[in-house]
Amino acid sequence: MIEAKNIFKSYGSLQVLKGVNCIINQGEIVSIVGPSGAGKSTLLQIIGTLDQPNKKANGFDGEVLINGTNVLALSEKKLASFRNSTIGFVFQFHHLLPEFTALENVCIPGFIAKTKKAEVEKRAKYLLDLMGLSERIKHYPNELSGGEQQRVAVARSLINQPAVVMADEPSGNLDSESADSLHNLFFTLRQEFNQTFVIVTHNLELAKSTDKTLAMKDGVIVDAQ
Repeated sequence: MIEAKNIFKSYGSLQVLKGVNCIINQGEIVSIVGPSGAGKSTLLQIIGTLDQPNKKANGFDGEVLINGTNVLALSEKKLASFRNSTIGFVFQFHHLLPEFTALENVCIPGFIAKTKKAEVEKRAKYLLDLMGLSERIKHYPNELSGGEQQRVAVARSLINQPAVVMADEPSGNLDSESADSLHNLFFTLRQEFNQTFVIVTHNLELAKSTDKTLAMKDGVIVDAQ
């Protein structure tokens, strides 16, 4: 499903990733853990195609393969299309657009993909119902609780039926009850859609419950189990 090979990343003189290798299988829920500054979010952004590893003069130091596609070899236009159709993102901050309702926020990636409006709205309503938000679809973000906003963000990440969902501290701003609800939702979604989840988290209870944990320290994976 996802294979990262020999990934290095530096920002100026600061070396953040120092030769990371990992394999994530289809349908797995994988957590990435480690202290702040270990390189967790940087790795997630690279395997999620939002950033790129360092280059050699003759190309990239490493490879990122998703479903057999070397995403580092794609043009900018093809990469954007691949990202929109294959990967969903959930961040610590939900990044909902305040001027749009919950339903409209969820629909936006589907409209970008040029899917028919009726089809997008039908799936958005289905996903929001799955999130327990069927009564809130016409509400704006400032009318929703933090947990509700994050569930809208999860629904948005699923609208294009991505093969993999990347989540960066998705429960970091939630109270414990909302965080537990969100974590349980990931497992429900995996069962429902057989999607792969890669989750950067400081929540040790979540990490213990995932299929695989990648522990990072000082820019490398020090344990994978």
